[in-house]
Amino acid sequence: MMQAVQVARRLAPRFAARAADHDRDGTFPADDFRDLREAGLFGLMVPRELGGLGATFGEYAAVATELARGNGATALVFNMHASVTGALGAVTEELAETLGLPDAALAARDRLLRAAADGSWYAVAMSERGAGARLSRLSTVYEPVDGGWRIKGSKTFCSGAGHADGYLVAARSAADPSVVSQFLVPAGGGLAVEETWDSLGMRATSSHDLHLEVTVPADRLLGGVEGLALVVAQLMPHWLVASYAAVYVGVARAAIDAAAEHLNARDLGGLPAVRARLGRADAAVAAADLVVAEAARRVDEAPGDAETNRWVWRAKLLAGTTAADVAASVLEAAGTAATRRGHPLERLYRDARCGSLHPATSDVCADWLGIAVLGGDPDRDGSAPRW
Repeated sequence: MMQAVQVARRLAPRFAARAADHDRDGTFPADDFRDLREAGLFGLMVPRELGGLGATFGEYAAVATELARGNGATALVFNMHASVTGALGAVTEELAETLGLPDAALAARDRLLRAAADGSWYAVAMSERGAGARLSRLSTVYEPVDGGWRIKGSKTFCSGAGHADGYLVAARSAADPSVVSQFLVPAGGGLAVEETWDSLGMRATSSHDLHLEVTVPADRLLGGVEGLALVVAQLMPHWLVASYAAVYVGVARAAIDAAAEHLNARDLGGLPAVRARLGRADAAVAAADLVVAEAARRVDEAPGDAETNRWVWRAKLLAGTTAADVAASVLEAAGTAATRRGHPLERLYRDARCGSLHPATSDVCADWLGIAVLGGDPDRDGSAPRW
């Protein structure tokens, strides 16, 4: 699997060379995704027996960090695809039996994973205006129809909207709103993209609104059983929380790299204050990287374990806050010249600032961890529902 990390490391400079134009214009980095497809990385989380690379969560984190050193926006969208395929691939026969999943649903899962190994990629359509990522508050609804399911609603912050081959859509049952299910909706008729994404950072993710009024075949209900969305959120919080963390470690490291290049080119490395800022930044990013790696190791060894989940939330909190703090500090070290539009540090500063805002936000992560420290149940004792 080190080969996948090396491939990501090789692709990163290509992504970096294109990043400024996509950031400036708010355009999707289609060439980056062509490179990812040709490199076989869409199959990163697909089990080997289905044609993929069979990566662990830890290996995914290493790949995502390298991709983000090239372009954080590309890595962020890739994270969504990895989350879908990673969660599908993690459904073992034992877990399937525990959840009562029918054989037909497992066959449908395998078809989706084989398609990913062959070059298809999936986006996530979960968040909604007014509800955020809270599954229990969604307004998108579904109902059974002959031969399938009818889904109607609107999503926001759908990274890769208009470019993906399919979308993981979370929706509530029209008959029983307490039941939340997920569907893999293919691109095509019944989906409409509204170009709403014009943001401070991560401008190249094409995280537009997605409107759905579509009928999908019965086998597009993931797991073949209604109501699994909240269960999966509890069993696999790493894909909903910590998978972003590796991306922002990579963005933070890219900011240090860009600052060093800028400072060396201007012969400013002799200033002790400048060196101190870079030194602190280096140590902070190394620490965040270790926390992400430890969380990933625990996910691979004991997924869903209470202590594993604490590391998952720690990783998301530290990666988001570290990226923002480091990017701000090295930008100050580089000086006013680095704040000009088009300078790599100016873009990385804006991208890094987004890490704390992704669900779960840094405040939510800190609250979750604080409840755990106090001996409570952080999934139930918070002031707001997590999902």
